[in-house]
Amino acid sequence: MILSRKVQPLPLDQNQRMLQRVAVVGAGAAGLCAARHILSRPTSFAPPVVFELSGNVGGTWCYEERIGTYPNGRPVFSSMYRDLRTNLPKEVMMFPDFPFDPELSSFLSHQEVQRYLERYCENFRIWPHIRFDTAVENVMPISMTTEDGESKVTWEVTSSDQTGHRKTETFDAVFICSGHYSDPHIPNIPGIQNFKGTVLHSHSYRFAEPFSGQTVVVLGAKASGLDISIELVKVGAKVTLSHRNPPLTVPLPPGIQQACCVVAVQDDGTIRLQDGSVCQADVLIFCTGYNFSYPFLDSAQLGLEIQNHVVSPLYRYMMPPAFPSLIFIGICKIICPFPNFNCQVQFALAVLDGKVAVPPQEQMEEAVQREQQRKLEAGVQRHHLLKLDRDQWEYCDSLAGSAGFPPLQPAVRSLYEEVWRQRQVHPENYREFNYRLVSATRWEQIG
Repeated sequence: MILSRKVQPLPLDQNQRMLQRVAVVGAGAAGLCAARHILSRPTSFAPPVVFELSGNVGGTWCYEERIGTYPNGRPVFSSMYRDLRTNLPKEVMMFPDFPFDPELSSFLSHQEVQRYLERYCENFRIWPHIRFDTAVENVMPISMTTEDGESKVTWEVTSSDQTGHRKTETFDAVFICSGHYSDPHIPNIPGIQNFKGTVLHSHSYRFAEPFSGQTVVVLGAKASGLDISIELVKVGAKVTLSHRNPPLTVPLPPGIQQACCVVAVQDDGTIRLQDGSVCQADVLIFCTGYNFSYPFLDSAQLGLEIQNHVVSPLYRYMMPPAFPSLIFIGICKIICPFPNFNCQVQFALAVLDGKVAVPPQEQMEEAVQREQQRKLEAGVQRHHLLKLDRDQWEYCDSLAGSAGFPPLQPAVRSLYEEVWRQRQVHPENYREFNYRLVSATRWEQIG
């Protein structure tokens, strides 16, 4: 159920009346991309209002050594660790219309990505449209009847600044660009309260030195689990990499041993593994991913299921069928992020602008159900339904084809897949290579 109101339009001239007002929640890479493309369409959209909880742009790329909360009580959302370098080369990672500095190495520090996003802001004049230190408290659909009798959904966005001053504004559409790397997912491990050492999630990991000489069990062997394990052994930690997958075949440095998944912590504080073996540790680090969290949305009101790793149904992985003017950007996993955001934003704006027609609600729901069923029948687990992986290229191409913007260059996919292969062979030193895009279809290794 949504509120219903009859709204008399303000006395604007014809040009102003046609402009749509769009709110953007978050000034990370996805939110900046949304703002950039909204600003490039001044005949269709008013300048966006970008709500940013922190005092800077960049989202997860904005490193914050502090963990927990800020002095004002707001949580630290960044999950960035000090020595992180990208696991994708800049030639693949860049927004298609804004390359990185060609003098930089292909694999970048988080500081270089942060500077890139700040330059993106400067170049596309996004800064004036961002409200920093502003929390979005509520996003609510309002059913309104226009003066010509048509029904339309608008959005009331309630926000508060640092002083606690609250403000409610009306928008025609809302882009949700608040990311999904800030609410740690910690699986339930029976007896975890018995563990006598330090327990943390990778969200709160910043650097390896405090763990020097300690025995560490790292739970999870995806990108962050592997990265952090390699950092830890470099400072003399002894690492057990515990995960539920078949043993990794990549060459791991001395000091890292693999083990099956942790099933319990026993009364004496020792750790029991799935194969029945027991080990001791000084530290447990959960590299177990993140939950989707949108405390400012009423999921039931929107017809959405929002649970840990699932947000559904979303048409084209973006739009709730009941409310297609609420748009989630960057919700998919195992993707090339910035190019993916760029495609999603342009498709969504084409929908809002009327250049692309979306089907009726029932047909959108059926399309989502068919896609999910296809994945489930292919063996994909329900909590992995938002992982695109190899499907990401066809997905982006379909968005480009529908909305009429240039597709991603074939060289981007080719280089992405090459780097993925290199990571399997050289997990420690694949970042030593450098690349260059030669044309839309070719790349070359330059060192």
